[in-house]
Amino acid sequence: MFLLKTIDTNPAFAPRESSPLPERLIAGNPAFKTWAQDVARGEMIHTGVWEATPGETRSIKGETFEFCHILAGVVEITPEDGDPVVYKAGDSFVMKPGFVGVWKTIETVRKIYVTVM
Repeated sequence: MFLLKTIDTNPAFAPRESSPLPERLIAGNPAFKTWAQDVARGEMIHTGVWEATPGETRSIKGETFEFCHILAGVVEITPEDGDPVVYKAGDSFVMKPGFVGVWKTIETVRKIYVTVM
């Protein structure tokens, strides 16, 4: 087991491609790519790079904590009972367990993510 992991922001391996669940799609036709790069603590912690094309979806974190660092693109996140916040390349944020809101990808976004379940 390695205790130091470099996250490759432009991985050479093929991503897992997906799309939003139909019940979470609000607008557009976003496509997702995930380059999973590390798993730790018995599948509780996941790290990698994620990309989404423009569109709008419902974000529901449930019991998951997620740290995000935006590498490219622009997103607007609107908490269920809050005001929209715009994040762009260089910005970092956390969505805590229980977060519910709208994730709007304005320009194709690529981020580093760390999720803790």
